[in-house]
Amino acid sequence: MILITDELRARLLANGAADTETDHAPVVKLFDPAGPATWLLSELDADGDTLFGLCDLGFGFPELGSVSLAELESIKGPLGLGIERDLYFIARFPLSVYAEAARSAGQITEAERLLRQAAEALAKSLSELPPDAAEPERR
Repeated sequence: MILITDELRARLLANGAADTETDHAPVVKLFDPAGPATWLLSELDADGDTLFGLCDLGFGFPELGSVSLAELESIKGPLGLGIERDLYFIARFPLSVYAEAARSAGQITEAERLLRQAAEALAKSLSELPPDAAEPERR
């Protein structure tokens, strides 16, 4: 599987080249199909290899940091499976919200309740949040 398509690469590079420090939404989610490791990545350096995002190796301590695309592509797990891209991942919050939710959960999570709690903890105003997918639309 191609981990980073040309379209994703362009978005990651654009985020990485931003002049100001921005809390980008994750662009891509990668995971180990035979283990607990997960990466939510938001930026790619101009070197074309250094990705930045939320990294969770499954030890209960997810952290923001950098990872090498070449190293991710070279990983082969015990079943001979490599790292895969979540084809259905759509980021609904900025990376800081995912990081805060992961800190409290001990792992990267996409649980709406935990993400909303993290957003509130980071003092995001409700007007900046996307609509709650679980709530019916109000008129």
